[in-house]
Parts: sequence; C-alpha cells; structure tokens
Amino acid sequence: MNSIKTDHVLDAKNLSCPMPIVKTKKAMNDIQPGQVLEIQATDKGSTADLKAWSENTGNQYLGTIEEGAIIRHYLRKSADEELAETKHPIVINNEELLTKINTDEDIVILDVREPSEFVFNHIPGSVSIPFGELASRIHEVNEDDDIYVICRTGSRSDLAAQQLTKKGFNKVTNVIPGMSTWKGETTKLI
Repeated sequence: MNSIKTDHVLDAKNLSCPMPIVKTKKAMNDIQPGQVLEIQATDKGSTADLKAWSENTGNQYLGTIEEGAIIRHYLRKSADEELAETKHPIVINNEELLTKINTDEDIVILDVREPSEFVFNHIPGSVSIPFGELASRIHEVNEDDDIYVICRTGSRSDLAAQQLTKKGFNKVTNVIPGMSTWKGETTKLI
C-alpha cells in the first residue's frame, strides 16, 4: 500500500464527539494552507463529522483509510480566504425544548447520534437517524415538520441542521447543548 504524505499527524484515538473535531480545528489553525493533516481516530462517527466540518469550514476532506480499529482521515487546509465556518442560525436550549415537549407542541425531535448512543438514552418519541446516514435517509423526515435536531453536544446536530436546510427544510432548529446535559425524561431500547 502506498503511504500518503502528510505534513502533520493528530492523535484523536479513543476520543468521542466533539473532541476529534475540537482537536482537528486547533490543529488546522496551526498548519499552513495547502498542508495535509492526518487525523487518527477510533470513533466511527468521526468520518461523517469530519467530512461535514471540512465542508462547512472550506477545508478539503481528502479521504479516509481504515486499518483495523484505526480510522485515518486526511484533510487539506484551504487558503485563509477560502475558510469561513458556518453555524446553523436557529438554536434552542435544552430547557426551551423541554417546555415544547411538556406543552405537547407538534414537533419532531431528530436524534443524530450514533445508534449505540441512542439505544442507551434518548428522548421518548425521538427519531434516530445517525448523522452519517442522514444524506441517504433524508426521505424519512418530512420537510414540512417542525424539526429539532439533537446530538450529544450540539456539534453534529449543528451540521445536520445545516444539511437539512440546504436540502430545503424550512423549520429546522439545533438543540444545544444536547443530550450531554439533558434533564428531561429519557428512555432506552434495551
């Protein structure tokens, strides 16, 4: 197998969302435009997360190579004038979402965490579509619904909310900080 020339290597093994993105963002700030960063991760969700983060920041996601439990992501830093990280403009905090749930508002809660996260702890009635599967399963969500996107910390849900909006969904809200500090009712599948 040919080795890929990289300028820097980031160890993000054994870290879960949002830490691979947080560490990648810092590492990308420290390298020069045109340089390639290799991110070594073990979190299966890191592939979709880093692809979407790259797209939203203007950096180039080159690809992924899996070697056993290690996932190697390759990103090329774009020139400064190409970089502009975007955030979904419509947000709600956990308490505001809990109020909407308790007043029986007609809403859809879209949980974009990985299946292993969802199975142990989720908001009753929420719909599970992992972020990495959203593009292929977008037809499972009605674009006319009032959608509240949630993940563990608000990072994946932000990227998912942007993706839905780009596909024509008009009523999309990102929930922050998400399930990591959720105080409302939860359920599990096992």
